[in-house]
Amino acid sequence: MSVPQLPLALRTPPDQRLDSFIDAPAGALAQLQALAQVPGADWLYLSAAHGAGKTHLALAACASAGEAGRAAAYLPLQAARGHAQQALDGLEGNALVVLDGLQAIAGERSDEIALFDFYNRARAAGIGVLYTASDLPDEIGLLLPDLRSRLGQCARIVLRALDDAGRAALLRDRAARRGLALEDAAVDWMLARTAREPARMVELIERLDRASLAAQRRVTVPFLRQVLAGEG
Repeated sequence: MSVPQLPLALRTPPDQRLDSFIDAPAGALAQLQALAQVPGADWLYLSAAHGAGKTHLALAACASAGEAGRAAAYLPLQAARGHAQQALDGLEGNALVVLDGLQAIAGERSDEIALFDFYNRARAAGIGVLYTASDLPDEIGLLLPDLRSRLGQCARIVLRALDDAGRAALLRDRAARRGLALEDAAVDWMLARTAREPARMVELIERLDRASLAAQRRVTVPFLRQVLAGEG
């Protein structure tokens, strides 16, 4: 069985930047920017439930490193499960390495050993590392105590899910970035009747932007009903 080409080549969407993240914990964006752009900054361990924005910040950190002229690599560990050693080999040439979704390799002993070895090599090489996971190191099912201990030494950022005010701010922000005007009634309608995950909400704004441009209409509640009914 062939091994996928990893890490991924990065072409981050323009929405996935540090300054476009809504309702980050105090100081979190500054920590991520420092890790991305400043040699020797604290390594970070970012945890959150599904849909809270881990991958947004993972890719945003890579984009921030690129803006500073620093090489970055992004590795989704779900895609590397069972062959993490091959995926991690050769990453020492980067200034920043982002390992997204640690829980995906938890319980795979060979993958955990490979990650432990990479941790030590990256420390020695002065590489910045950002880990993301669904929970804290002791809670995701890792087998190796030494790996849990190393991960526990990272500075931690814990994301919380957006409340309705945060979701409304996300809708307005993504619409404004596209020059799309949203009536307050349209925002309220979407909050009450559409998917609540941020990624799905962003997809909805993208669809509405295309539909609004094609129809040359503002996004009102009747237009929302029409667009969503047509796609249903």
